[in-house]
Amino acid sequence: MKTFEELGLAPEIVRAITEMGYESPMPVQEEVIPYLLSLGNEVIALAQTGTGKTAAFGLPVIQNIRVEDLRPQAVILCPTRELCLQIADDLNDYSKYIPNLKLLPVYGGSSIESQIRTLKRGVHIIVATPGRLIDLINRKKADLQQVENIILDEADEMLNMGFSESIDEILSHAPENRNMLLFSATMPAEIAKITRKYMRQPHEIIIGNKNEGAKNVRHSYYMVNAKDKYLVLKRLADFNPNIYGIVFCRTKKETQEIADALIKDGYNADSLHGDLSQVQRDTVMQKFRLRNLQLLVATDVAARGLDVDDLTHIIHYGLPDDVESYTHRSGRTGRAGKTGTSIAIVQLKEKHKIKAIEKIINKTFEQGKIPTGKQICEKQLLGFIDKLEKVNVNEDEIAYLLPAVFRKLDWLDKEDIIKRLISNEFNRLIDYYQAAGEIEIPEENREKRKPFEGGKKGRGEYERPKNSTGKGTGRASEQGYARIFINLGKKDGITPLGIIGLLNDNVQGKKVVVGRIDLLKNFSFFEIKEADRDRVIRQLDGVKAFKQRIAVELAQPSPSDNRKQQIEKTKKKKKL
Repeated sequence: MKTFEELGLAPEIVRAITEMGYESPMPVQEEVIPYLLSLGNEVIALAQTGTGKTAAFGLPVIQNIRVEDLRPQAVILCPTRELCLQIADDLNDYSKYIPNLKLLPVYGGSSIESQIRTLKRGVHIIVATPGRLIDLINRKKADLQQVENIILDEADEMLNMGFSESIDEILSHAPENRNMLLFSATMPAEIAKITRKYMRQPHEIIIGNKNEGAKNVRHSYYMVNAKDKYLVLKRLADFNPNIYGIVFCRTKKETQEIADALIKDGYNADSLHGDLSQVQRDTVMQKFRLRNLQLLVATDVAARGLDVDDLTHIIHYGLPDDVESYTHRSGRTGRAGKTGTSIAIVQLKEKHKIKAIEKIINKTFEQGKIPTGKQICEKQLLGFIDKLEKVNVNEDEIAYLLPAVFRKLDWLDKEDIIKRLISNEFNRLIDYYQAAGEIEIPEENREKRKPFEGGKKGRGEYERPKNSTGKGTGRASEQGYARIFINLGKKDGITPLGIIGLLNDNVQGKKVVVGRIDLLKNFSFFEIKEADRDRVIRQLDGVKAFKQRIAVELAQPSPSDNRKQQIEKTKKKKKL
């Protein structure tokens, strides 16, 4: 293994990173740094979150800055305010011993006037979110004409968040001969398009395999019934007394509900989602970084760009629709050589997702056994005793208190004191699990359902009614059933099982009965009971799946159906 000096880094930079605790280069740094120290090289680097990518591009970029030329020479684009600030902080630490190097983070939610004043005084490196940088460019306050390096960090996340046009706009204001450095955890098709459009024979550096899960993360899943998901979440938190992690939910509503329930049940938890103001978001993140919170309950969108060290667990309360999102979620633990755990709480109907994720990230999930109440109480007790053993006792500070304490407890022997200490600490937990009973584990054969027409089988809780009939795309719904339009068709890869899977994963509440499903090239129709219509449309519309936003609405009957209804009405009138 090489040293940082052997990679070609300047003594000032090596001194700074040594003081930060850097001992030897991580694999992505060892590959990327020497290549970027040679001017004129473009790079695509694929490596998991937490593998040292910021230093991989940040250290050579800093070393190549001409400090005497006080103009923007490098632009680092990232998807979120949090990541922008984190990168800026890291680069300031790396350049601690480089006099007069100027760096500026620019992002929405803070004073643009302050950022403009700093730009006027001159900066060498701009770390920016795309929207705010475009605003500064349009105001003619940010000049990119001398920029030599443009770095896209978390490129896949920026594309997922819809920044493709913003990146186009920014690059149009930079010189054509600038270098582009692209860093990403996954390699979706959209990134390949960027490389073809903007990069000149880039050198591709892959640490691990494309889209592969982080090596230091153990992946497991717990199979549960839908009604028991929250109870299992609590058991997992109780079974890991020192847990410090993120619980990912699919929707803003679910995120807030789970966070509220955890807080009510006495856990150090809070929520992070799109309905929070920036001030609320910053407050929650500050508490989480200071470890005043053990559990952060978040949506994928709100958690993008979060950079928090030493997370022990990532818990997927709901699995995402795409593997890239799972990779990003789980990559937030097991960082910088440490180990982490990624846990999915799944229902039987989601087991196909586990198989799909395993195949792409090249990892095998362990099926976990839900901890029993007895196991949890034992684990909590041992955790408490472990903390007790490690307590730092300041003899001088407590010396004057001890005589009174000894007199008070003199009538108790050691065993009595231990028993009372444990009872005082754990009676509530013991009482809860004695009353709770054990959680029923679902059996796979319970998932078998009546076959569809054509011999296909349904899955999950959604069944086909016996009286469903009719053909064609514009037919009227069976009596008592509503016909629903969905903007997914055969070209999107949707199948009858896929439609039912969407309902399983996104529609909460009582069982929904699915009738006929008609698949067309560009869109499809499916039938549900009239009573479930509004609930299904409300909860399914706008969900992201199959790489797009789903649109669902009540289907309109075809003209021929209207004509048939009119004929029936006319016949009735004639009889009267």
